[in-house]
Amino acid sequence: MATSDSRRRRLGTIIEVTAERFRVEMAESADGYTLVGFDGQHYVARIGSLVLIPLTNAYVVAEVTGLQEKPEASTISSALKSLDDVSYASSRQLTLAPLGILPFEEDHGFSFGVSEFPPLYADVLHVENRDLDRILDVANQEVAIANTSPPATKLNTLTIGTSAIFSDYDVKIRINEFFGAHSAILGNTGSGKSCTISSFLQEALGKVGLEPAGGSTFVLFDTNGEYRRAVSELPAPIQRTCTRIDFVQPSTFYPADPYDEREQLKDFVLPHWLLNLEEWELLLQASDRVQRPILRTALGLTSLFAAKNHESEFATLRNHILASCLLFLLMDSENATAANSRIRGLLNVYPLPEKITSLITSNLKVHYGSFKTQGLQEVEHTLKALQLPEAEMPSYKNHPFRFSDLITALDLAILYEESHGNRRVRDNCSTLLTRVKSLGARDEFSFLCHDHFVRDIGEVTAESFTDSILGIERHATFCKKQAQVYVLDLSAVDDEVVEVVSSVVTRLIFDRLRHSTTRNSFPVNLILEEAHRYVPRRSVGASTLEATRIFERVAKEGRKYGLFLMLSSQRPSELSGTVLSQCSNYVIHRIQNPEDLQHIRRMTPFISESVLNRLASLPKQFALVFGTSVSIPTTFKVRTAAPLPHSDDSDVSDHWYQSPERIRNLPL
Repeated sequence: MATSDSRRRRLGTIIEVTAERFRVEMAESADGYTLVGFDGQHYVARIGSLVLIPLTNAYVVAEVTGLQEKPEASTISSALKSLDDVSYASSRQLTLAPLGILPFEEDHGFSFGVSEFPPLYADVLHVENRDLDRILDVANQEVAIANTSPPATKLNTLTIGTSAIFSDYDVKIRINEFFGAHSAILGNTGSGKSCTISSFLQEALGKVGLEPAGGSTFVLFDTNGEYRRAVSELPAPIQRTCTRIDFVQPSTFYPADPYDEREQLKDFVLPHWLLNLEEWELLLQASDRVQRPILRTALGLTSLFAAKNHESEFATLRNHILASCLLFLLMDSENATAANSRIRGLLNVYPLPEKITSLITSNLKVHYGSFKTQGLQEVEHTLKALQLPEAEMPSYKNHPFRFSDLITALDLAILYEESHGNRRVRDNCSTLLTRVKSLGARDEFSFLCHDHFVRDIGEVTAESFTDSILGIERHATFCKKQAQVYVLDLSAVDDEVVEVVSSVVTRLIFDRLRHSTTRNSFPVNLILEEAHRYVPRRSVGASTLEATRIFERVAKEGRKYGLFLMLSSQRPSELSGTVLSQCSNYVIHRIQNPEDLQHIRRMTPFISESVLNRLASLPKQFALVFGTSVSIPTTFKVRTAAPLPHSDDSDVSDHWYQSPERIRNLPL
């Protein structure tokens, strides 16, 4: 560094050095904690500002964490001295916390951590914008895309706001490090989390004059119905799909019509046959010992009895199971009339070959409360001929089936177990049967359990379902990207439904990416609004579905396959520790709850205490960003989203103070 430059930027000298902090005595030229240079006046005594301390080949970068003004002892003891005299004789000092090293060479960047400490009386210099660009590693915001004609550019870093410390300095994050890793947006309610997410999306997808982000995929679990408006003005060719779960069909969108031709509105439908075994078990709260094996058998039967399964091996196994159950009803029932009714009902749902079915129904004649002996023997002989010496129960294949068939399949599975001597299985599974019937009757689960799905969308597979979410349009010989933003509005349903939907959708996307032929080539960003509601630290009460499991797996393995989480929560202490610990980047708004503050302290041991202490007093729209996408923790004012999400604060006084006669058309 040139001597003249050092002299121009000098603001003081080191007078104390420890491993944790330095103390600086300000130079006389730094009058009132300001330094006047050729390029203007620099205010250098602001908490959180940065300074440079030159060593042999590099600078130590340090953060200002305190400032003091200490009068000399002789001045204090003299009662004759005026206040001006005391001020003139004072020693103005700064307390610094070392952060890292910045080499003198312009082509070398900042590295976190300090191994070489400055000597006493070393000069301390103020930073300039060119130093900040190197420290924050945000040079070359736009870079050229190779092999494009005409030449095109893309974003390398994303402007997220302006520095709260350095006037008019844009704060940027590195796109690959932020959106290519898990992140968390944390803060009290009303601190600006939704606006921050909206601003990030608008900046990433809304830049004009660049190559459009047509390959991006953002899936938002919108628990408060906020984001449809926020993404409504993204420029062409960005496409949006907005779906909603509601108690009424069709769903009530607000507004009811699409914002423009690039927005598609849909009712959200999740075919029940896409759930895997573990999700069924947790959804129905099946107990380990008896209910889970019976449920697995019943789900296997739905696949076995699916219309498309006409292969001979399936037919033989199907006939064996039905014959075993029918024989049990014949042998065990004390009432021939009741047995006859159950047998005919079973055959109506799961028929045997037509000839055999006809033989059974024609021979089972009830005479004075009992079956006729000859007819009964004929039926028994026919059914025993269908039984196999050994049979392996079918596995669940996720074939389409009517939800009402699951109740019949459960009854069949229980009968089959009873036919093998387990006489208590029906009593043990009574609660399971009740839960299945209740689930099918509940309006809030109509998106999952309606039988018209088989008729209307019976061909929906896991692949076609995830295609619709990921914005993939499939053709005979190729597939293309049709939409980039998928908003799932969950504001009309409770936590039970949110858990089911979020976990199943996430698992289906994760499985799809895991089995992709080219790993990590289709990045997907999942944005989890109000994540503490369905990614909790521990199960609370009788949870329908512990969604935390799949999110913890994605947190640990998702990076390998290109699936990245962005959590948004006002209660970090209630979030899964596993998920939160895997986040590489954090954007933290005002947090005042002591438990949450302590949780963040434990979670981020490398952040200085002075930085964390600011969190409780951050104004609205201000946040602290730290992690792999920025070189050092930075406090910034978030770029204002336009349009804003649908999360406006209520103007209480405006709504209060009006004449009752003027209040018409209440929105309730």
